Amino acid sequence: MKSFINNPEDAVNESIEGLLTNPLLTKLDSFPEIRVVLRKEIDPQKVAIVSGGGSGHEPMHAGFVGKGMLTAAVCGDIFASPSVDAVLAAILAVSGEAGTLLVVKNYTGDRLNFGLAAEQARALGHRVEMVIVGDDIALGEDTAQRGLAGTLFVHKVAGKLAEEGKSLEDVTEAAKGVANDAISIGLSLTEGQKYQNPEKSRLSQSEAELGLGIHGEPGAQVIQMEKARSLVEQAVKELNKYLPKKSGEFALLFNNLGSVTPLEMNLLVHCFDQTDLSSKVKYLIGPTAMTTSLNMNGFSLSLLPLDSETEEALLETTETPEWRIRPYSQPTSIQSPQLPETLQFEASNDDQTKRVVQEIASLLIEIEGEMNDLDEKVGDGDAGSTFSGAGQRFKNLSEKLPYASPPELLTTIGRVLSRESGGSSGVLLSLLFTKSGSQMKEGANLGEALKQGLDRMKSFGGAEQGDRTMIDAMEPAFEALAAGKSLQEAAEAARKGADQTREITETSAGRSSYLSESNLKGIPDPGAEMVARVFEKLAGLDL
Repeated sequence: MKSFINNPEDAVNESIEGLLTNPLLTKLDSFPEIRVVLRKEIDPQKVAIVSGGGSGHEPMHAGFVGKGMLTAAVCGDIFASPSVDAVLAAILAVSGEAGTLLVVKNYTGDRLNFGLAAEQARALGHRVEMVIVGDDIALGEDTAQRGLAGTLFVHKVAGKLAEEGKSLEDVTEAAKGVANDAISIGLSLTEGQKYQNPEKSRLSQSEAELGLGIHGEPGAQVIQMEKARSLVEQAVKELNKYLPKKSGEFALLFNNLGSVTPLEMNLLVHCFDQTDLSSKVKYLIGPTAMTTSLNMNGFSLSLLPLDSETEEALLETTETPEWRIRPYSQPTSIQSPQLPETLQFEASNDDQTKRVVQEIASLLIEIEGEMNDLDEKVGDGDAGSTFSGAGQRFKNLSEKLPYASPPELLTTIGRVLSRESGGSSGVLLSLLFTKSGSQMKEGANLGEALKQGLDRMKSFGGAEQGDRTMIDAMEPAFEALAAGKSLQEAAEAARKGADQTREITETSAGRSSYLSESNLKGIPDPGAEMVARVFEKLAGLDL
């Protein structure tokens, strides 16, 4: 597994050091033997909120240290509880007259180590309470439930009350209430892989896991891999089983378990929005990574019933940037402005011009695969598809184009390309044809109009002849036409220009400027090759 680390043994320490570039945070100088991240400014007259556990769940726990949430976080090794001494050091560092509340996820190591540290701190005269969070519903009510992302609800509510100066008893009671009410379920396509001794995934490409913890343990169920909507529905179905009978409004924490892309996370929110449960959600926290399992490719949903006090606590401002809450609402839209018609001109006929347009369209469709293969070597592999899509569009418009008026035809081609051809090439060609149409309307011949259009395209695109782009074939061909030469001579000029791109390995513009000489040597630019093919097709027609 490739990862952005230096040494696996140093990953946790170096990650904490990176977090500590936040000027509001600091660490105990017993680091790294004892890893405690805490606020620089601590008010001993207020209850301190301490949490922690194994690393690998970032930004939990240390990422939520800040005014309004945690006072300190204790960080163990990856997926391993911190030592009793580390927890005790955290308590002693932050505990004042108001006392300390420990918020602990329901895992054996965490319960034991935090619990023993609490006993030792009490023996030293400190007031310490502990709340165990078990928000995972996957294992059923008869099994000890694990602590998942719902723990963050407890951090937020307890942190807000502590900041207000509430007593240890009041903060503890509220934290216990939130811990009892929060429910969570996780779903993953792969488990998180440790930096040391990564293992092959236990799941096949056709499998997913529902109801899993955050330490790499198997999920409660292995389910079939399906579309995102179906997977979200299955997770929601489990949550629905545990909703309070008197169901009101909820806060939803939509958590990325590690490696789900932002695009997919928003897509998953959309899928959730299609479920009945979405109508009961008033606030959304996320969607983002808040409680991860290294690079696990999965998500979790956590729900918390709302009352006025809980709602106020969740919305209260905090210094921790990882807490992101917003109202949850149905998607809306506003009226789109009226855009100019793509086909502004009446259809007209000229058999020869129509044949030229349709022959070029057929060619673009015919060589799609070949051009994609060529583009795969020096680009993103879709040049053929882009031009083929344009060709198909002109096929569909074959009876609607103004063939009898070259200026109107060129302008229309430009409009179609700007709206319906993907990638930058479609926009650049739109500029070329639109400008060419206006130049022909002012009296320029076709060759001169195309040259003027090319100049406009170059002014926006930034590339010149010699930069390994379609310009290398276009410019000599257009110059030949402007000079009154034949289509055959223009085609020969285009072919020569396209072939020369095989030897161009240093450019200052265009996508080739991002590639090395070894990637470019001997391979023609796909755009230039496409232009040469078009001119060769035209030269072969009996016009």
